[in-house]
Amino acid sequence: QVQLVESGGGLVQAGGSLRLSCAASGRTFSNYAMGWFRQVPGKEREFVAAIRWSGGRTYYADSVKGRFTISRDNAKNTVYLQMNSLKPEDTAVYHCNADADLMAIVVRGTAQYWGQGTQVTVSS
Repeated sequence: QVQLVESGGGLVQAGGSLRLSCAASGRTFSNYAMGWFRQVPGKEREFVAAIRWSGGRTYYADSVKGRFTISRDNAKNTVYLQMNSLKPEDTAVYHCNADADLMAIVVRGTAQYWGQGTQVTVSS
């Protein structure tokens, strides 16, 4: 089992920045690819970003490319999502996830483990 706990969400004005963190515990963190998804009530969950176990390969949704950066620190068992130039349409609950298969996250939108999420609200 891997437990994931997100933090760092909040209320920010459009154009501002936030950094989300996802702390993992349980099995060896460095064995897993990590990802971030977001969801708005009434809409499907949306892929945001993912990172390979080694950190050497990253993927982004077109809607966040150039504004968001995913990174990880395996020594701290933590994955981050730096969000810059935030827009009102970025408002959502952001969930991190973990899977041994990076493509499960990127292509199939699935993962073995999910966090409870953290709310991000961007005001106009």
